[in-house]
Amino acid sequence: MRKPILAVALLASAAAMPLAAQAQQRIIVEEGVTTGLSGPGVGFIDEDERPQFRRYVVEERVPSYSVNTPVRVGTILPEAGVTYYDVPQRFGATSYRYTVVNDRPLLVEPRTRRVMQVIE
Repeated sequence: MRKPILAVALLASAAAMPLAAQAQQRIIVEEGVTTGLSGPGVGFIDEDERPQFRRYVVEERVPSYSVNTPVRVGTILPEAGVTYYDVPQRFGATSYRYTVVNDRPLLVEPRTRRVMQVIE
């Protein structure tokens, strides 16, 4: 009685292994796309719109937060003390939010608080 149950369990786990490997690979690919570390793309502020976006941030009087570490693409911002704002539609559709840290406007992935783009 035990041998058939064991055989079924082994067969089921062997069938599930390719699915688990595929799911793991899919997560890695999505993570690579989500980080945006390879350069501008969908959801970023285009180079020709950056001056208008900086002007918008100044006009909105968004406060600048101070962080003691250098802020660049990939930096994780502190969990507390930073406020994130929606990017206006006129700058393109994006799931990112913006904030100002060390007097520099940034696009940030809100769930991870990872800096996606520094608006120079």
